[in-house]
Amino acid sequence: MKAVHFGGGNIGRGFIGLLLSRSGYTVEFVDVDEQLVQLLNERGQYTVELANEAADTTIVRNIRAINGNDKELVAQAVAEADLVTTAVGVNVLKFIAPNIAEGIRRRLKSPTSPLHIIACENTIGGSTQLKGLVYEQLDLELREQADRRIAFPDAAVDRIVPIQQNEDRLKVVVEPFYEWVVDRSAMLEGFHEIEGIHYAKELQRYIERKLFTVNTGHCCAAYHGYLRGYQTIQEVMKDQAIVEEIRGALGETGAALIKQYDFDAADHETYIDKIIDRFRNPYLTDEVVRVGRSPIRKLSPNDRLVRPATMAHSFGIEVPYLTKAMAAALLFDYEEDPEATEIQRSLLEQGVSQSITRYTGLASEHPLHSQIITAYDSYKERK
Repeated sequence: MKAVHFGGGNIGRGFIGLLLSRSGYTVEFVDVDEQLVQLLNERGQYTVELANEAADTTIVRNIRAINGNDKELVAQAVAEADLVTTAVGVNVLKFIAPNIAEGIRRRLKSPTSPLHIIACENTIGGSTQLKGLVYEQLDLELREQADRRIAFPDAAVDRIVPIQQNEDRLKVVVEPFYEWVVDRSAMLEGFHEIEGIHYAKELQRYIERKLFTVNTGHCCAAYHGYLRGYQTIQEVMKDQAIVEEIRGALGETGAALIKQYDFDAADHETYIDKIIDRFRNPYLTDEVVRVGRSPIRKLSPNDRLVRPATMAHSFGIEVPYLTKAMAAALLFDYEEDPEATEIQRSLLEQGVSQSITRYTGLASEHPLHSQIITAYDSYKERK
């Protein structure tokens, strides 16, 4: 069996590629990093190390790579694949969609087994988004054919894989915990189950639980930590005042999730405790600026801060911690992050009120809007 995976980075190798290889797939990575592609092809294997006391290691074998700029090879790989996955970042999906579409076009010319394409991205409905981008490249007749033979099941993925500089370029250090949940209802008949994936009938609850707990908590740690001058998440988690901010925000998202999906309150509190312990992992070194990067995306209406806040607000739940986290995100002025610099330019040129509306979608008359301004002004005075 062959899996084509878009994205040969740390998450692709240390999480998705690892699980696919364990399930018997030959994994063909697609990446535009020429040196990475060359190394993967020369060695045909790489090491994944767990961030625990024993530093447990696994050798991932049966792998190769394709340069993502070679459109012919990429399309043919998709045409011949048994599975396609991605871990490229949601903003990059639009760039890989044309090659996936061409692969589907070739695949549909002859009888082949069904193909599942799973976007493993930190967003709601990543595979659905990718399907829309791919279908833009196909005519109506091909879309109708694809609907019968190609599936795009949405997924939720969770594993902390920090930026790292290892002596061995291919080695990846990852946390021991992982979760990969796929929408079983979207799978085509006769699909091959992958070891380590949980196939769920009600995916949305898992996606939002993960996004509004792990991702919300992680970015809260990053933005509050950045304001206080910390370099790593592990340093941040030693500051009890910030931990209280994180726990407060996750209490708000948790209350909304419990209302929305009827999660057991005690079980969800245990889940929150587990997530906070993961952030403390002393065997990981995760940079604040990595976790905080792309603040425009993280402040968008359907992402990890605004979406749970508006959900909670609709249930009459107060969200002072989430609005403070949004304010802290607006003050993330890391100069090497293009999204951060854009926000700072908007704050300077348009002011805080218009910038809040622009990036969060919250109108000036929305109750949360004024709360963000109050927190922003307070933090800016202290900065």
